Amino acid sequence: PETIRLSVGIEHVDDIIADLDQALAAADK
Repeated sequence: PETIRLSVGIEHVDDIIADLDQALAAADK
């Protein structure tokens, strides 16, 4: 699903970055 969201959401780079940031934060705990 992540790759699909990346290719679909090129225009929403900020949203993607926020998602990745949250994912990294969640994985860090």
